Amino acid sequence: MAQEVAHHHGEHEVSIWPLPVGISILLAPIAITAYFAWQKPLLALILGGISVILAVIGMAGWANEFFTTGEDVGYGNLGIYLFIISEIIIFGTVFAAFWAARAIHADVWVSKWIPEAMNLKMPIILTLILWASSFTIWRAEKAMHHDDRGKASLLILATMFLGILFAVLHILEWKHLWHEGFTISANMYGTGFYALTGIHTSHVIVGLIMQAYLLIFVLAGKVNPSKMTLFKATSAYWHFVDVMWLLVASTAYAIGGIKF
Repeated sequence: MAQEVAHHHGEHEVSIWPLPVGISILLAPIAITAYFAWQKPLLALILGGISVILAVIGMAGWANEFFTTGEDVGYGNLGIYLFIISEIIIFGTVFAAFWAARAIHADVWVSKWIPEAMNLKMPIILTLILWASSFTIWRAEKAMHHDDRGKASLLILATMFLGILFAVLHILEWKHLWHEGFTISANMYGTGFYALTGIHTSHVIVGLIMQAYLLIFVLAGKVNPSKMTLFKATSAYWHFVDVMWLLVASTAYAIGGIKF
C-alpha cells in the first residue's frame, strides 16, 4: 500500500505540461521585443501566436492531469507561496526606486511634480472595493470547503465583478490624470506612479484570469473539499494582490502625492 501511494505521488510530481507553459512565458516578452524594438511585426505575430497556443495546450493538459488524480498531492500550496514571495521582490524593487526618487528630489517633487488632480478619494474607493473582494473570495473558499458549489460559484463571480470594477475605475483615473498632463513621462513622479499602479493592475488582471479558470472547474465539478489546491492558490494570490494594494496606494498617492 505504501509503495502504491509513493508510486502515485511520484507520477503526480513528474509532469511534461509545465514545459510548454514555461516556453510560452519565455516567448511572450520576445514577441513584444520583436514588435517594439526589432520592428518585426510578422516575427512578433508568429512568436506571440506560438506562445498563446503553447500556454493553452500546457494549461489544459496540466489541469486535466491534475484533476484526474484521486486527491491533492505534491507541493501546490508551497509553490504558490514561493511564487508570491518572488512577486514581493518585484514590487520591492519598484518601491525602493520610488522612495529613493521621492527623497532625492523632495523640493522639486512638492513644488512642481504633484498634479492638482491628485487626491485620496479614488484610492480610498479602490481600497474598499478590494477589501470587499477579499471577503467574497474568502467566503467562496469557505463555501467550497463545505461542498457548496453553487454558493462558491456566485461568490467567485462577485469577486470577479469587484476586481473588474477596480480595474475599470483605476483605468478611468489614469485617463483623467493623463488628460491633466500627468503622464508617465511628465516627471519622475509620473513614471513611478504609473509603474507602481500599472504593475499592480496587471496583477489584478492575472488574478481575474485565475478566478475565471477556477470558476470553470468549480462549475464542472472538478473542485471539491478534497481537491482544494487550485482554490487555495487563487485565494492566496488574490489576498496578496489586495494587501499589496495598500502598500501601492500609500506609496503612490500618500508618499508621492501629499505635499509635506
